[in-house]
Amino acid sequence: MPPSSRSKASVEPATPRVGFVSLGCPKALVDSEQILTRLRAEGYAIAPSYDGADLVVVNTCGFIDAAVAESLDAIGEALAENGKVIVTGCLGAKDSGGFIRDAHPKVLAVTGPHATAEVMSAVHRHLPKPHDPFADLVPPQGIKLTPSHYAYLKISEGCNHRCTFCIIPSLRGDLVSRPLGEVMQEAENLVNAGVRELLVISQDTSAYGVDVKYRTGFWRGRPVKTKMTELVRELGELGVWVRLHYVYPYPHVDDVIPLMAEGKLLPYLDVPFQHASPRILKLMQRPANAENTLARIRAWREICPEITIRSTFIAGFPGETEAEFEQLLAFLDEAQLDRVGCFAYSPVDGAAANALPDPVPPEEREARQMRFMEAQARISAARLRRKVGTTIDVLVDAIDDDVAIARSAADAPEIDGLVRVADGGGLRVGEFVRVTIDGAQAYDLDARLAAGA
Repeated sequence: MPPSSRSKASVEPATPRVGFVSLGCPKALVDSEQILTRLRAEGYAIAPSYDGADLVVVNTCGFIDAAVAESLDAIGEALAENGKVIVTGCLGAKDSGGFIRDAHPKVLAVTGPHATAEVMSAVHRHLPKPHDPFADLVPPQGIKLTPSHYAYLKISEGCNHRCTFCIIPSLRGDLVSRPLGEVMQEAENLVNAGVRELLVISQDTSAYGVDVKYRTGFWRGRPVKTKMTELVRELGELGVWVRLHYVYPYPHVDDVIPLMAEGKLLPYLDVPFQHASPRILKLMQRPANAENTLARIRAWREICPEITIRSTFIAGFPGETEAEFEQLLAFLDEAQLDRVGCFAYSPVDGAAANALPDPVPPEEREARQMRFMEAQARISAARLRRKVGTTIDVLVDAIDDDVAIARSAADAPEIDGLVRVADGGGLRVGEFVRVTIDGAQAYDLDARLAAGA
């Protein structure tokens, strides 16, 4: 056949396709979204399976041993199924010593976290694709891995704290705040694209702006300080749910509680308290005054009675005595927190806490975690029972036959409870709806559509 008679499709190369595996926390998920956005902007297609991809990017987690094992398994699976793999993420930060390459020497490249430019450079080397601005159309909000009605909004990278159980600063570096105008523009793009809930995340949300001395930024032509309180005040004007995660309990956190009472922010605060024993908190290099914490919780609830307080704790930290664990349980009973997670201490490679004396045996760490969660289940169930008979707003996440799976203001996706709306089969995902609570379990609620909803 003469060249002039060939179809255009027969002479143009197929669009390169990249597979993607995203592991780890929401901050890593945002990194994945940024890489996917760049890939699409440059004309790459995103492959839904290994066999349909020309290469695979694996975004790893390296925080605890189980996450390291999961990441190494994912890399191995991608190599076995596809053969061409680029690795990024927190586990990649360990590779200066060849950690990943020792396990998987055939990977094409390894980068650390928040390394979009480095990942794209590696993709360009192994799967070149010239940019075609007429074909490569990316929406302003970028490519998202979350459902279309909610999105994570990462406001900074890294952390200035040196908690002895944590290696995040060695993986992600010190705090680097994103420019306020850039954060707000991303948030507005997301809202314009239909996002109904913004989940604000970072390693230390309340430290936003510390690294730039709270310098003045600009949004819509107005000066706004690069500070958490100022940022969330602006986010609260976008007309969607705004949920705050990873809020270290600095004094200025008190200033956001009135915004919750006014309905500008969701009455939800995720504060990782970690423990209640002053001695253990000091060993962790965390704030060490549980009495102050209880007083602040009481003050928050006086200002905003609807506030949901979520926290995380560690059981079995090195040196923790039975009496100190009982002190933690007593704190839990006194604080009456709404949403709580507890981890049995895990000796993460590189964490300073591993060198502390008197480690708690693994079986005791697990037993204490179980006792803690049993105590919290009783607290959670009692607090949820108080909601029976009330009418609240929920956001629909999914439809399962005639039941709508939704969340209230008290429920962050994937980590908190659910509201099951029995007669919600006709609702739409991403829709706000008014429901009346009919029943409660330890963590979830049962509901029906409110009259007139």
